[in-house]
Amino acid sequence: MVEAISWAAWQVLLVQKVVVVGCEGINISTNSYRNKLKYLAFLRKQMNTNTSHGPYHFRSPSSIFRLTAHSVLPQDQAGHPGPLQVTATLEEKRKEKAKMHYRKKKQLVRLRKQAVKNMEKKIDKYTEVLSTHGLLV
Repeated sequence: MVEAISWAAWQVLLVQKVVVVGCEGINISTNSYRNKLKYLAFLRKQMNTNTSHGPYHFRSPSSIFRLTAHSVLPQDQAGHPGPLQVTATLEEKRKEKAKMHYRKKKQLVRLRKQAVKNMEKKIDKYTEVLSTHGLLV
């Protein structure tokens, strides 16, 4: 359920329309006893103020999915950025992380090449012996 909700929330942040079909098959993807107790306590809650909505609220899988997806999204309040600003900020963070990863990877490749170059001088006599016996190609 978590993967589906995170995907749906991401699409909503990107101002896309999301239609979820077949919510009956979702389940809580955790084995934590505490989360199970929280979920069961949630199911015990009743709707007392408006009886036309029924005595028990949010029992259907689609309602639970909608409620959970709504809680993932940032709320539009004063001081909170809208979905487009959140998406732009997340995209900038992702690009920065990618640049840092690429720089680090280039540095590791450069260090590996330098290490191989340094070791070639030390193991030159051993490689010569191995190549005379036909063990190195």
